[in-house]
Amino acid sequence: MASLKDLRNRIATVKSTQKITKAMQMVAAAKLRKAQESAEAARPYASRMGSVLANLSAAMEGREGGSALMAGNGREDTHLLIVCTAERGLCGGFNSNIAKLAREHVDELVQNGKTVKILCVGKKGYDVLRRKYDHLIIDRVDLREVKQVAFANAHDIAGKVLSMFDDSEFDVATLFYSEFKSVISQIPTALQIIPANVASDEGEAADLGGAIYDYEPEESEILEELLPRNIGVQIFRALLENAASEQGARMSAMDNATRNAGEMIDKLTMSYNRQRQAQITKELIEIISGAEAL
Repeated sequence: MASLKDLRNRIATVKSTQKITKAMQMVAAAKLRKAQESAEAARPYASRMGSVLANLSAAMEGREGGSALMAGNGREDTHLLIVCTAERGLCGGFNSNIAKLAREHVDELVQNGKTVKILCVGKKGYDVLRRKYDHLIIDRVDLREVKQVAFANAHDIAGKVLSMFDDSEFDVATLFYSEFKSVISQIPTALQIIPANVASDEGEAADLGGAIYDYEPEESEILEELLPRNIGVQIFRALLENAASEQGARMSAMDNATRNAGEMIDKLTMSYNRQRQAQITKELIEIISGAEAL
């Protein structure tokens, strides 16, 4: 049985931890609002970009000279998985859920005889995936020094992905991230970005409403400009969704940790009081017994 001093030390330690988790919860709550606003602001732009690409691809249907970013290169042998996670932990199952979805995707591709390459964006996803798939990880993007994600960060990642595609290092690219729904709900998502899967991103085929569009310059020229930009837009959206999801998951996790610390303090305090009362009772019995013996 722990001594009274040990119990006092444990209570003090848990109280210190509770202060830290409470502070982290408040910081996450403060950051969440701005991150959520940024993620929600990016959704309409990404959605409209998908709509424009869907209209252009419909106009290009049946023509020659389509971009490989839209139509693919005719092969599906090598897959690039871009796994976006956080740089820090203490956010519940946020990082592990994304990594789990990526692992399931990797296992399925390997079983089908495909070649898999992994590009990790964020330290935590890299730490999880390298335990089993270290030989498949080709690079890692470090964003620890980035206080607020900007489009320039996504543009750099997109440039690296496009360069690899131009060099025929992969055939299909899939983006993994967590879509923010609420503080208690973040949904791990896999989005194919090369070839651009516009129909699945929009949920339905583009509706032109019977209108006929003439494009200037030609549709192929517009696609050559928009498709590389779409890669950056989708990666930027994923990073913003991740930022909001991370803060929401951390806020929820730290709230649970604070509550658990409070319950632990109550149990330890009760145990301390009982043991202290038992010790006082024992001392009183010894004093009374000694007095009667005299």
